[in-house]
Amino acid sequence: MDISSEPASSHDLYGTEPGQASFATTAFWRGALWNEGPLRPALPLGGWDHHGTNSRDDIATAPPAICAETNRASAALVRDLKERGLLDTTVVVWGGEFGRTPMNEGRNRSKFIGRDHHPRAFTIWLAGGGVKPGITIGATDELGYNIASDPIDVRDLHATVLHLMGLDHTKRTHRFQGRDFRLTDVSGNVVTKLPEPRDLFSTLTGGQSI
Repeated sequence: MDISSEPASSHDLYGTEPGQASFATTAFWRGALWNEGPLRPALPLGGWDHHGTNSRDDIATAPPAICAETNRASAALVRDLKERGLLDTTVVVWGGEFGRTPMNEGRNRSKFIGRDHHPRAFTIWLAGGGVKPGITIGATDELGYNIASDPIDVRDLHATVLHLMGLDHTKRTHRFQGRDFRLTDVSGNVVTKLPEPRDLFSTLTGGQSI
C-alpha cells in the first residue's frame, strides 16, 4: 500500500514509526483505506489473555503495555476519520469477545497474578455513524462482577450496529441448513438510548437500495 502521500502529521497523530509493524501502523493504514472506500476494515490486536501463568501475562505489567499500544492509535483513528469527513458515515466498534474477572486468578499456583475469562460484564465502545459521543449505557455492581443496570446482550449490540447502518435486523435473513436465520439469530433489540441512525448506506451508494 502506497502511503507516501500521507502527511507527517498523520504519522505523529498515530505514533507510527517508519518500517516497524505495530497496531498503530495497522490503524494508520486502515484510516487511509477508509478514504478509498472499503466498507469493513478490521484492526485485530491480540495479547489480552492475561491468566498470570508466566511473566508475559502478569496483570501487573502486561495490561499497561498493551493499553498504551492501543489507546493512542484507537483515539487517532477516530480523530483521523473525523478530520477526513468520514466519521459520520462510519461506525467504529471497539471491543473484545469477553471481559476479565474483577478478582485475581491463581492458576496452577503461579507466582504471577492473572484474571480469568468473564462473560458477565465487559465494555465495548462505539463511535461515528450517528452515535452520540460521551454517553455511557449500563453499569456493573460495586465489584464489577454482575450487570447492575441496562444490560446489553451481544445480539443487542449487533442489532444496534445494523440500526446505525440503516438496516432492520428483523427483516434480513439468510438460509442455513434448511432454516431462515435473522442476522441476530432469534433475539436482539436495538439499544433505543442511542440516537436515530444516519442513512449510511444511502450516503455510501448514492441513494441506491441494498
